[in-house]
Amino acid sequence: MGNAASSMEMSPAKEIKSQPTASSPLPPKQPAPPKQPMPSSGELEERFTHVLNSMNLPPDKMKLLSQYDNEKKWELICDQERFQVKNPPSAYIQKLKSYLDTGAFSGKFKRRAQESTQILRELEISLRTNYIGWVQEFLNEENKGLDVLVDYLAFAQCSVTYDMDSTDNGSPGSDKGKALDRSMEDLSRSSNSPTQGSSKARHLTVRLNLAHSRKALRNSRIVSQKDDVHVCIMCLRAIMNYQSGFSLVMNHPACVNEITLSLNNKNPRTKALVLELLAAVCLVRGGHDIILAAFDNFKEVCGEKNRFEKLMEYFRNEDCNIDFMVACMQFINIVVHSVENMNFRVFLQYEFTQLGLDDYLEKLRYSESDKLQVQIQAYLDNIFDVGALLEDTETKNAVLEHVEDLQEEVGQLAEKLQDAENESMAKVAELEKQLCQSRREVEALRARTTGNEQDRTNSPRSPSLLQMPQPQGSLQYPALERKLEELEDKGLIRILRGPDGDVIVGIEVIPVIVEASGASSVTIDAPSSTSTDFPSPSTSPVPPPAPEIPPAPPLPFTKDSSSLVPSISQEEAPPLPPPAPPLPGTSVPPPAPPLPVAGTTAPPPPPPPPLLPADGPVPPPPPPPPMADGSNLPGVTVTPAVKIKKPIQTKFRMPIFNWVALKPNQINGTVFNELNDEKVLQELDMNDFEEQFKTRAQGQARELPALKAKASQKKAPSKVMLIECNRAKNLAITLRKAGLSIDGICKAIQVYDLQSLSLDFLELLMRFIPTEYELTVIRKYEKEQRPLDELSDEDQFMIKFSKIPRLAERMNIMTFLGNFGDTVQLLLPQLNSIIAASMSLKASTKLRQILEIVLAFGNYLNSSKRGAAYGFRLQSLDALLDMKSTDRKQTLLHYIVRVIQEKYSDLTNFANDLHFLEKAAAVSLDSVLQDVRGLQKGMELTRKEFMRQDDSAVLKDFLKANTEVMEKLQADGKTAQEAYESTVEYFGENPKTTPPTMFFPTFVRFVKAYKKAEEDIQLWKKQEAAAKVEEVNSPNQEEKAAPKSPTHKAKRQQMDLISELKKKQLVKEPLIYEEKDGAIEDIITGLRNQPYRRGDTGRHSARKRAVGQTLQVTADISL
Repeated sequence: MGNAASSMEMSPAKEIKSQPTASSPLPPKQPAPPKQPMPSSGELEERFTHVLNSMNLPPDKMKLLSQYDNEKKWELICDQERFQVKNPPSAYIQKLKSYLDTGAFSGKFKRRAQESTQILRELEISLRTNYIGWVQEFLNEENKGLDVLVDYLAFAQCSVTYDMDSTDNGSPGSDKGKALDRSMEDLSRSSNSPTQGSSKARHLTVRLNLAHSRKALRNSRIVSQKDDVHVCIMCLRAIMNYQSGFSLVMNHPACVNEITLSLNNKNPRTKALVLELLAAVCLVRGGHDIILAAFDNFKEVCGEKNRFEKLMEYFRNEDCNIDFMVACMQFINIVVHSVENMNFRVFLQYEFTQLGLDDYLEKLRYSESDKLQVQIQAYLDNIFDVGALLEDTETKNAVLEHVEDLQEEVGQLAEKLQDAENESMAKVAELEKQLCQSRREVEALRARTTGNEQDRTNSPRSPSLLQMPQPQGSLQYPALERKLEELEDKGLIRILRGPDGDVIVGIEVIPVIVEASGASSVTIDAPSSTSTDFPSPSTSPVPPPAPEIPPAPPLPFTKDSSSLVPSISQEEAPPLPPPAPPLPGTSVPPPAPPLPVAGTTAPPPPPPPPLLPADGPVPPPPPPPPMADGSNLPGVTVTPAVKIKKPIQTKFRMPIFNWVALKPNQINGTVFNELNDEKVLQELDMNDFEEQFKTRAQGQARELPALKAKASQKKAPSKVMLIECNRAKNLAITLRKAGLSIDGICKAIQVYDLQSLSLDFLELLMRFIPTEYELTVIRKYEKEQRPLDELSDEDQFMIKFSKIPRLAERMNIMTFLGNFGDTVQLLLPQLNSIIAASMSLKASTKLRQILEIVLAFGNYLNSSKRGAAYGFRLQSLDALLDMKSTDRKQTLLHYIVRVIQEKYSDLTNFANDLHFLEKAAAVSLDSVLQDVRGLQKGMELTRKEFMRQDDSAVLKDFLKANTEVMEKLQADGKTAQEAYESTVEYFGENPKTTPPTMFFPTFVRFVKAYKKAEEDIQLWKKQEAAAKVEEVNSPNQEEKAAPKSPTHKAKRQQMDLISELKKKQLVKEPLIYEEKDGAIEDIITGLRNQPYRRGDTGRHSARKRAVGQTLQVTADISL
């Protein structure tokens, strides 16, 4: 450190005589003194604070050192005091000044010049390693060390400049006086740089004194033959590495100029050092202008015809020194491309092109130095190809026009695609409706055929009442129907008809309350005969007693019985069982059993009741005929028996699957009534499932996101009175948009002329229908018989506007006529999407099987803890993604997808059966149905208006063309509502609380998650295969880790992207000098590691390196 200058310990008065020669060795260093005892804590802290301040450390380092204990603090203090600087800055300054004083010791200068290089080296070490206080003392106003260094640098190289000037003039000895008299003051031209404010003094160079110019040249030649210029540049570089020192150098009038003139030095290492330092200054804010001004000064001093002429000459001639060529190429790249103004960059680029740089770079293509090729390629990457830019400018308009044509074509294709999609949706919805109707007819026909076969097999001699041949004189078939209708009107029975409304499929007897004398009422209920396979899941409540009890039918063997049914021979089984006898003392019989229908077998009649004595007890009524399921309990609707599921005992504790299960009485009529999850479990090997999903320490399951509804706020329209000016102004603006006179507007409204009045104008005009107050004012004005000319145009329009009969109805009808077509085109695709999506969901057998598999896995997980479930809510499908396996690498959905691929491969394309789910998910069915009702009201209003004004051709044509459209729209709306409600109920949901925007997105999310799981599984298989191949290729390596999940892969890709962006960010913008020490060294080091490249170059040079040939910086430039 500073003790390297120990040879300068003596006083300045005696230093000349006692100074050792260059050949004499330096005095040996003194051994380290013994460690002193530690002082008190107060003194220790004071001395430690002083040491920290002298070290000029950043705040974080000072904070770290402050946390040392007293022992370490004392060691640090001792180390700093042991290496304390022994030579003050003034000693070096005096020495350098003595070399500049050429008049006093000219005879001994050659001997004394031997030690100048050593003094400069010691000064460079002190400037680089001593604490900041020493450097500030060297640069202060008293010592002015920077001025001394600049003067010495100018002195050391003035002979080189003089010899160059003499050589350029042709004769070294001619015009010496004139050459010595040459002034080196500010020969540079004025620059437009903003940093040039301190005028021309910045570019002044040292002017030689004529009195001792010959001695100075002789001494300068002696110094220039040594390394004094190189070491002096190193001293200036050390000063510039400090923030305060850099500011002094930038503001010095001649420092940068002298550094630039050092390029004339014959040492290539010195030239490379200068170019590195100048390149770093270019990247400092404001430094580029200073460097250009210094080269302007260089041009005047050295007599160049063009700027950078000598630099290019050295670049071509010093081809044997690669380090200099690399530094020169780096400087040219930075000085040309580090400016923001693109025009200026092109100018500087052309300046070097004129000097032959492009041709020389073409020759250097075959250079074997990778370092040089890296810098050349960086320059070529940054260069602007003006011809390419001009070509881009010329072709830009054509490209933009082509883009517009493509956008227009894309728009047309999008419209065609939308039309084709709507047409396809309509066809699918129509086919779905036809398929549904066909299924109903097939079911009805199948039931009828089955009943006929059973009728012929079981009771061939007992035809049903409705199919029995009618004997002569008996009641015909229409008469029987009339009797049944009469009984239905009286409330005794209910006739169940088929889909077409003509075929009777069943007769249900209404229960009748029979009141016993002195006893509570007894309800006798007859079983209902329906066409469905499953009875109602819940018990029907007993209806209240009818207000009028019809008379009871007579006993079977009375003569009045023939009035109800035809006479039947004793050999034939009666088609109707006899009713129970009436209770004694009452006239109300129990209800008759249901009539058998066509295609069913009539039950045998019960035996006739025995005759009872007058005072005997009341016998119980005979039991009713047995029901279809074998139960004969009167008054009770029997639910089909649900098989009780037993809990599944697993080998391991399994996690809980957070689904919402359905109760047994909630699955009747749903898809879950058709599922058999126990069969699925018998087909699958659940041991592997238990191994992968057994519990361990897990966090709480994620809760399903709650759905939040936002209430829409409606603002009440503000009413504006006629007397208000704003209403009149708005009316005037609206009337100007029509482009018609007042009479023309009123006439067009009267005849429903939508050609003259646009729909937008009508909607605006709706706001100006006269209010009651305005009508009162108008009537009052007309009653006064005041002239209309006194009114404004708006008032005159309001008067004529108000006289149109049924004005509000006409305006509403015109608006309806104009909007009808667009509204229908908007509503039909939405209804078709609901129909197609609903019916495809309900008809998909593959989806049912997948739900069956999900139910099986859910019961396998939950049945031992929560009991077996018979179904689940659809929102439980989202929970498949929440349950993770034991290793947290896959979800339950991934496992189910894997099972489906291996065991049920025919179910993998189940999504192909589901149509238009995404479109249906965006439909608000309630809003659509409300719009349909609104259109129906508008159609009714139009029809009524046509009845009043039947001579209107517009209304007549509209009704003729759109009545069928409206009927179809109504039918589609009803079909969509029925299909949706049926599907929602089929999947166990409530259609009243589950809109399409909630129902269909559940399946959309499930389908997307299923496909994503398939992609993940495919990716894992590829990774496993690659890992196996790698393991086979390198069997001695350790076993590879399991394939990472897509989440890990996404994180790794994200980290790679961030790393790549950081790399690009390093060279995207020029380095800007920040207010901190060490910036110059950081810039120089950065340029050695990475060449300078712009990030905003539009079109690069066509002279690119071949693809795949990479260049890297292999080593630092040796200085």
